[in-house]
Amino acid sequence: MGRKPDKDGAYGKPAKYDPSFRGPIKNRGCTDVICCVLFLLFILGYIVVGIVAWVYGDPRQVLYPRNSTGAYCGIGQNKEKPYLLYFNIFNCILGTNIITAATNGLQCPTPQVCVASCPGALWVPQESQYSQTVGEVFYSENRNFCRPGVPGDLPVLQSLEQELCPRFLLPSSPALGRCFPWSNVTSPELPGISNTSISQGISGVLDALNARDISVKIFEDFAQSWYWILVALGVALLLSLLFILLLRLVAGPLVLLLILGVLAVLAYGIYHCWKEYRVLRDQGASISQLGFTTNLSAYQSVQETWLAALILLAVLEGILLLMLIFLRQRIRIAIALLKEASKAVGQMLSTMFFPLLTFVLLLICIAYWAMTALYLATSGQPQYVYWAPNASLPGCEEVPMNASCDPMAPSRNYSCPGLMCVFQSYSSTGLVQRSIFNLQIYGVLGLFWTVNWVLALGQCVLAGAFASFYWAFHKPRDIPTFPLASAFIRTLRYHTGSLAFGALILTLVQLARIVLEYIDHKLRGAQNPVARCIMCCFKCCLWCLEKFIKFLNRNAYIMIAIYGKNFCVSAKNAFMLLMRNIIRVVVLDKVTDLLLFFGKLLVVGGVGVLAFFFFSGRIQGLGKDFENPHLNYYWLPIMTSIVGAYVIASGFFSVFGMCVDTLFLCFLEDLERNDGSRDRPYYMSKSLLKILGKKNEAPPGDKKRKK
Repeated sequence: MGRKPDKDGAYGKPAKYDPSFRGPIKNRGCTDVICCVLFLLFILGYIVVGIVAWVYGDPRQVLYPRNSTGAYCGIGQNKEKPYLLYFNIFNCILGTNIITAATNGLQCPTPQVCVASCPGALWVPQESQYSQTVGEVFYSENRNFCRPGVPGDLPVLQSLEQELCPRFLLPSSPALGRCFPWSNVTSPELPGISNTSISQGISGVLDALNARDISVKIFEDFAQSWYWILVALGVALLLSLLFILLLRLVAGPLVLLLILGVLAVLAYGIYHCWKEYRVLRDQGASISQLGFTTNLSAYQSVQETWLAALILLAVLEGILLLMLIFLRQRIRIAIALLKEASKAVGQMLSTMFFPLLTFVLLLICIAYWAMTALYLATSGQPQYVYWAPNASLPGCEEVPMNASCDPMAPSRNYSCPGLMCVFQSYSSTGLVQRSIFNLQIYGVLGLFWTVNWVLALGQCVLAGAFASFYWAFHKPRDIPTFPLASAFIRTLRYHTGSLAFGALILTLVQLARIVLEYIDHKLRGAQNPVARCIMCCFKCCLWCLEKFIKFLNRNAYIMIAIYGKNFCVSAKNAFMLLMRNIIRVVVLDKVTDLLLFFGKLLVVGGVGVLAFFFFSGRIQGLGKDFENPHLNYYWLPIMTSIVGAYVIASGFFSVFGMCVDTLFLCFLEDLERNDGSRDRPYYMSKSLLKILGKKNEAPPGDKKRKK
């Protein structure tokens, strides 16, 4: 009924009775001090990296476009001119591909000016206007699209030859701070550019224009439906609380219903495979006739495929039935622990909202990394070089093409037609710029380490709170007044180093997985089948290792919260305790996973169905105050509600899962420490005592325990 004694001591000795033990110990010392110091030094270095990035970085290079002189549009002297106009935007498409242009800040080899508004009509100067001045043709007609400082008395022909003013204007709309032409514009007669290239250029920038329209529509949809999304999230919160209450009342029937449901699904799968197999067997469709093929769907038409699936499902059905028969006692223990966990959560409702603090801390870690990475990426100064449309023309021989230049300085006296000082890239000189890669790696390590530490903090704090519930002899009288706050202060004060140690181990494994994925992505085209197989094996091993470390860390944090020992000792004790009760561990883990999966399915599915019927207008007669908003994309608030419901359900059920794991370890320790006598009574609930066939000579409530 219980665990078998570990005679050879392969998994350590059972915990001994300690008359002074009353749950999470009060007198404890700091653990893993060296790792705590390293973590604090690392955080200090992380802050220094952020300061360096803030000093040398300039995110305006990403947020604002630059004109040909290097000035930003939308700020400073161009505050009233937020948009960038390309004199000949088709040079961007013809001179380079759109991806390269995007990585260079959407710069291209054509003059660019900051404008207050994009041109709204097609315009091409007539030959009769060539002899007029810039003031007459451009400024007086409100065409303020010439370069800054062009005099109004300059002849139009001269301004066009020197590319001081645009040769044509296309009706445009702003997108990403830049003027992009409309797709239905009539192509003007332009020298050097054919109608085909114009259509290609417009289609190339059409995606950016559509993206702008879509973003506006998305913003409008959120503005129209945000309060209904909040209502959907509130429904998700209520459903999560209702499910946990349901576990307290009907955990046994619910678990039985889920197990029978799985058995029924497998039984139907067996029936379906048998039916398909019998039909194909009568038709004589065999794999010997099909042979080997890479078309996997073809294997559905042979009898051997369905026979193999039939055997596999039958084996799974048999294993599940045998587990249900022979492990029924342990399943009853798992159900009782689930009920006890629901009671613990009910006694400490503040734990249900603790994930909000964890979420805020995670948001801070991710936002800090994102801002640091952005500032580091923009720490270089822009570099400009000389460029001309045709370097072979007369007068261009003396121009040092691709040599550095200053767009703010007066133009040198070169006679090369169309010569410009254009943006090339951001400089990589200087100590900070040369160390950007290393600093970015430091930032990624900081992101993973801090995120894993925050998650570890949440697990350890919750474990301390729930352990105080289990080891309270008289419930709820002996439960501390503020168990969550006490556990939080205790964890931060004494065990920051232990949490950092566990988080660092997990971080190194996760970084190894990322490096392996990067190598696999880079070498995918050059790998042979053997190399791909080896790479898959390595990735599978690292995935399994990460899962195991997460499991070990989780239980180690529980032991740290209770006993206050360092990470290695706590991990060892937790692992040995679990191995001494491995069958109970497997049963409880699978039953809990099944229940939490069903709970998430209930919450997310319920909110998703409700949101679909509401936002799609399929619910009629709700009245004026409850009418669905008129949306461009009704699926957008639906998906937002579903994702939000999943996040809320995951937060609530993670607390419940941590409670189950903590109570389970305490239950195993209780079995080893105590025997139910008057001097050593069990701390477990009466339902667990009844299932185990045990009883207390001094049951909880009858004997006063000194604290």
